[in-house]
Amino acid sequence: MEPTYPPIPSTPSPDATPARAPLRSPDGRVELTDEQLTIEGNAFSLLELERVSVQAVRWLLWIMLGALTLGGFALAFLQNWIRTPTAMLGMTIGALLLAWGNRGATRLRLSRLGREAAYYSLSGELSQWQKLAAEANVRIHQRHQRAAAEALVLAEAARARAEAAGNAESADYPSA
Repeated sequence: MEPTYPPIPSTPSPDATPARAPLRSPDGRVELTDEQLTIEGNAFSLLELERVSVQAVRWLLWIMLGALTLGGFALAFLQNWIRTPTAMLGMTIGALLLAWGNRGATRLRLSRLGREAAYYSLSGELSQWQKLAAEANVRIHQRHQRAAAEALVLAEAARARAEAAGNAESADYPSA
């Protein structure tokens, strides 16, 4: 006699949230869907990500070079080692280097589960990237919750099949 198994329940979780519209950054370098995050053509599954963080990064080399240039030309001018036009030009270059270094960039950090973090440099205002990172973190959390619910449903189905197979075997071998 062939044992019968209960049907496998469907895998979607009972509290499935509706699909959200894909998000795209203004410059088109980052795209976020319910299943993956694509940055500059590199696709990352939301299941492989732990979180996304964004922070402003200043270019320390340019700040130091600008400060040194500005300070050096100001000191040389005050010591009467250089003339006024040369000092003005040097201090202007130093101030521009300082401004360039202070401008900096926005760094996107992808924390990947069990792997080294991935970093990307992005241009634009920090606030727009923070909104995108917050939405990515929400979608990562939802995707992990959906995967956990699907795994639970599959584990319960496997347990039910094992119990049914155990009951069928015990029915085939009556106790003496």
